[in-house]
Amino acid sequence: MAIRHFLTLLDLSKDELNSVIERAIELKALRAQGIATTPFRDKVLGMIFEKSSTRTRVSFEAGMAQMGGSALFLSPRDTQLGRGEPIEDSARVISRMVDMVMIRTFGHNVLERFAEYSRVPVINALSDSYHPCQLLADIQTYVEHRGSPAGKVVAWVGDGNNMCHSYINAARQCDFELRIACPEGYEPEESIVAAAGDRVRIMRKPAEAVRGADWVATDVWASMGQETEQKERERAFQGFLVDHELMSHANSDAVFMHCLPAHRGEEVSGELLEDETISVVWDEAENRLHAQKALMEFLQENSE
Repeated sequence: MAIRHFLTLLDLSKDELNSVIERAIELKALRAQGIATTPFRDKVLGMIFEKSSTRTRVSFEAGMAQMGGSALFLSPRDTQLGRGEPIEDSARVISRMVDMVMIRTFGHNVLERFAEYSRVPVINALSDSYHPCQLLADIQTYVEHRGSPAGKVVAWVGDGNNMCHSYINAARQCDFELRIACPEGYEPEESIVAAAGDRVRIMRKPAEAVRGADWVATDVWASMGQETEQKERERAFQGFLVDHELMSHANSDAVFMHCLPAHRGEEVSGELLEDETISVVWDEAENRLHAQKALMEFLQENSE
């Protein structure tokens, strides 16, 4: 059987994506009931971090432990990757010693090259191009709170970044309409937008994108690695704050999501973030754990 990797949301078929989400919800319920599931007994996850993280490390490491396995934290300064060893060589060696590899990195090509030479499943835990694990959690959260996202309207307000790219892929996989509100010069990649066809629309005014939406999401204006652009981006994104006033244009039962960490007062108001009648960000953050457990289980079962 061929090794299954998860580098973008499109690596799962629509049916497989639905199955992973259903399993994530089931695993969450089992965890709440204190029922253990340990399919990863004697299994090891290698976790390669070129970008720092809170939610990614905690969710993957805790998930492996809860399912009977273990996880190794590998940073560039602690491995030969940080000293210039070719990615292909590291992939060949590491994948002979662990059962799965999770990588959080900058260039998406790093993931693609690692996966090409890996003997085990490789998971994209974030690259500059995509953040598919976060979308698994976001989709799970919407399903839990409002049901299927098929036929719904989703508004993305902010930068056309890796999260935006993964929301575009989610629109294709989940059959919803995605409206992207971003300033000129901060659009998502044209090829990714084009591949989604009429599922995606680029807009300039946040209120127009949010009008009648069922689900509104945003992210920081300057992602990791763009810190030197912070002031320039603050000027470009004036008027793109998601707050109660902007959410008033959405449907009355719309939910708000943010992948976190959030900059209160920049891309989102503190009041909206804490308003649990609209904001589901804490469930969204927790669901990284359950969605990734379901994903790892799926990859293991379909790569043996």
